[in-house]
Amino acid sequence: MLILEGYFRGKYAQNKPLTMSASICFEQSYGGVDGDSASSTEIYAILSSLSGLPLRQDIAVTGSVNQKGEIQPIGGVNQKIEGFFDVCRARGLTGRQGVMIPHLNVPELILRKDVVRAVAEGKFHIWPVKTIDEGIELLTGVPAGIADEQGNFPENTVSYLVDRRLRTLAEGLKSFAEETKPQKAENDTNNQNQGKGE
Repeated sequence: MLILEGYFRGKYAQNKPLTMSASICFEQSYGGVDGDSASSTEIYAILSSLSGLPLRQDIAVTGSVNQKGEIQPIGGVNQKIEGFFDVCRARGLTGRQGVMIPHLNVPELILRKDVVRAVAEGKFHIWPVKTIDEGIELLTGVPAGIADEQGNFPENTVSYLVDRRLRTLAEGLKSFAEETKPQKAENDTNNQNQGKGE
């Protein structure tokens, strides 16, 4: 989770505090296709929650991530692609389904002939991605958005919506703290007076 926190602090906490907390549970057994392969997926889930934008449900996602939002390679890439392909084929290929993988895993691809054929015919897709921004654009259909020198994002982008929500959370925390200050001061004064009376 520290990598995810580092990503959000680096991208969204340049001109305000990061006041959110997120909890996601992925059961892991650290087998051949387990581990931190879901860390990019966790970021996409948080970005979706904060922005209010739904994610496509016909794309499988795998890839670890660093604090800069760069997608890192994972193990078992062929098994993951073929596994999702089998599920999609059993339910019916739509021509929109596919798997998003780290671009660094492309040289490792040795896929079954039926998967290769489906990709060649446009019935199934494999999207190599380099960054979280590339992935979130594919999953939402909305531009990710790049911050200007002041740390502001263009409107109608994922990052603008996320940043706006984080700013609202930060302002809410600030307002709450200011509202409780007089009560805390009054309680402290009462406690001091009681101490003197004793």
